[in-house]
Amino acid sequence: MDRGTERDTPPERRAGDGAAAERGGAGRIPLAVVVVDRDGLVSHWSRGARRLFSLAKEDAIGRPAADLLPVTGALPEEPGEPGEEEPYGAYAAYDGLGPGLGASLGGGLSYPAAGRARLAAADAGRVDVLWWAYPLVGPGRERLLVLAADADGLLRTDGAGTFERIAPGFALHTDFPGSEDLARRLPEILPSMSVGDSARIVAQVLELGYPVLEFSQNDRVPVTPDWGVPRRIERRERRERAARALAAGEPVPEELRDEGEDLEYAAVRERLEFLNEVSSRIGTSLELSRTIVEVSKAVVPRFTDVAGTYLREQVVAGEGFDEGVPDTTTMWHRVALEHTDEPGRWDDVVPVGEAMPFPAHTPFFQCMTTGEPVLVPRISEEMGHAIASQFEKRDIRPLITGRSMLVVPLKARHAVLGFMILLRHPERQVFNDMDRVTGAELAARAGLVLDNARMYTYQENVAETLQDSMLPHIPPRMAGCDIATRYLPGTLLGRIGGDWFDAVKLPGARTAFVVGDVMGHGLNSAAMMGQLRTAVQTMAALDLPPAQLLRNLDDLAQRLGDTYLATCLYAVYDPIAGELRLANAGHIPPVLVRAADGRSELLDLPTGAPIGVGGVPFETVRVPVEPGDRLVMCTDGLVEVRGEDIGVGLATLCESAAHPAASMDDACDTIVRELNTSGGRKDDVALLMARLGGIEPDDVAEWRLVPEPSEVGRARAVVREQLHDWGLPKLVDSTELMVSELVTNAVLHSHARPVALRLVRGDTLLCEVEDDDHELPTLLDARPADESGRGLRVVSTLARQWGTSRTTTGKSVWFELTLPRRR
Repeated sequence: MDRGTERDTPPERRAGDGAAAERGGAGRIPLAVVVVDRDGLVSHWSRGARRLFSLAKEDAIGRPAADLLPVTGALPEEPGEPGEEEPYGAYAAYDGLGPGLGASLGGGLSYPAAGRARLAAADAGRVDVLWWAYPLVGPGRERLLVLAADADGLLRTDGAGTFERIAPGFALHTDFPGSEDLARRLPEILPSMSVGDSARIVAQVLELGYPVLEFSQNDRVPVTPDWGVPRRIERRERRERAARALAAGEPVPEELRDEGEDLEYAAVRERLEFLNEVSSRIGTSLELSRTIVEVSKAVVPRFTDVAGTYLREQVVAGEGFDEGVPDTTTMWHRVALEHTDEPGRWDDVVPVGEAMPFPAHTPFFQCMTTGEPVLVPRISEEMGHAIASQFEKRDIRPLITGRSMLVVPLKARHAVLGFMILLRHPERQVFNDMDRVTGAELAARAGLVLDNARMYTYQENVAETLQDSMLPHIPPRMAGCDIATRYLPGTLLGRIGGDWFDAVKLPGARTAFVVGDVMGHGLNSAAMMGQLRTAVQTMAALDLPPAQLLRNLDDLAQRLGDTYLATCLYAVYDPIAGELRLANAGHIPPVLVRAADGRSELLDLPTGAPIGVGGVPFETVRVPVEPGDRLVMCTDGLVEVRGEDIGVGLATLCESAAHPAASMDDACDTIVRELNTSGGRKDDVALLMARLGGIEPDDVAEWRLVPEPSEVGRARAVVREQLHDWGLPKLVDSTELMVSELVTNAVLHSHARPVALRLVRGDTLLCEVEDDDHELPTLLDARPADESGRGLRVVSTLARQWGTSRTTTGKSVWFELTLPRRR
């Protein structure tokens, strides 16, 4: 039956309206419920099936369903001779409603089917049967659910006259008035089984289509179970007797068996409602601490009076752990405790946050090692004493003795993450086997939610650690400038991004400032950011012009893959020349705050294209600066807010950058505070601010030397004189020796250009020697008989730092010495 036709039915003719309303009770019929397993054998045979097919349950279970149910076949012309058994499986198709039941029994249909057939039932003559068949999927052995009803009995019950037809069909349960009630009562139709299996089958039936009866083309009513309507007082008494038998674990008497089954159905329905309610209340967040509280509060007080949650130490810390079986050394953290007792009664004895192991003789250890629930109907004084021994000087016995206890494991992917201890007051009904099943299902759902939160926390910690390790630790002062930085993670899930900043020391007392933003979030973006940052550092050490560096970075990104896209702003500050050289690759422009008048401006740079696009030229722009000017570079996460134009954020950036501040850190905090007032920032943020102090001309000395050996002595003399003029006599000997070695090497390897020698006094003493040879020298391990190779060894031993780099005309070799403290 095509469920889509129900949507086309005029609303005034659906069940509950018009003619259908007159026969609204027609859908309340005795149903036969049969479940067929994967081997085609009957695994459930309801009392309705017993009545309809005149076959006892014990005679039906385990038999081939095709022998008992209305499969297509030929009816015998005459009943069998006396003493000859008449087959149950001999049927004839009745009115061509679609595939016969045999197709569903054989597993040939993946969709629900319905039909009508006559059967020859033992001792019952010909029976006109309406049937519905639902294919089942899932971990259980159930393969097919079959519902059947007596069509002749329906005619006798209704008594409303002649119908156009009576046929079984399917429709969405939401198409009928009171759909919530239909969905809630569906477990009454189904066989009594575990809570998990029942919930799974209910969901599938609702998805495939609710069983309906069709009386005409437009008149349909939903099928609801009717177990008979005895007098109220008699029915209540029968139920109470059946309930007492079930509670006592005794077999229900034959005459009360129907009532016992009713109670089981009602209990299953109640537990399904409870589990669905709990499922809707937990897992609303991936934050581990919040999820823990949700799980604990979901079960108190409806299911239990006290709920204590314990998790592995590594789960609480958001770390990975060995998924093997826990032992007596495993530490368990008490992470939540909910109860209905008077406030504070449990707090001092079992405080949240405490960690402890559990010995092998406790029910908690049994639960965590077997991964199965442990039920203790009543905690005896002896068990209470054994449990209390774990709490040292705190006497927990008054809180637990006499209570019913259920310990359920919190598992996910075959690993025990923790467990819950559930306690009921002595005056409340003790936990029973059905509660054990409910608790296990509850813990299974809670375990998956907790594991999702744990994995998210773990991955977030890994990503944060990765990103923190990639962000540089920039000193607050470099040659001729002061630097302050900020990094703020985003507020989105997967907030780890690819924003970065850096400051790289360059030859000639220069500094390169870098800010970049890899597109996207997560581990991939953080890893890509690390690669690009390393590449920028490497190419900056080669002293490439800004535009050429971005060109090389763009080529590298294309070689790494199509998904490598990033924006980048690269600036080189020369404190001696008093200028910035900048190039931009699709990044937001920097802000320059002038010290002279406090005015701030967005630098007008060619935007360029993001790194990784390819084929777009980059351009270097020179900007003169004065001592005291401030350069502000950031990523778009600081100025871009959803729903607002980015120009508003850039204007606010300019305004906040111009605010006077006592320190560089205060200036950064002011910018972040001004631009984060709305709380709408979702992206991560990288911010770099540099105060360009410059280097005074009196702190720089330069000489040009002819590439001849005699110039080595002159170099030593001018250096000695300059250091004395600067008041640095303690550095004369070591500086003179290292200058002599570097100038000697430069004279030997230069071609035609003069050798340049420069001293710069700043936070350190910097010495640079340049020549026109492009081959970089390397540090060698000179042997006693070697005539060369000792110069750089001397420099490496005496200098605080030293290095080499290529220049546009050749190479530069430099070293630094620490300035002596001034008294």
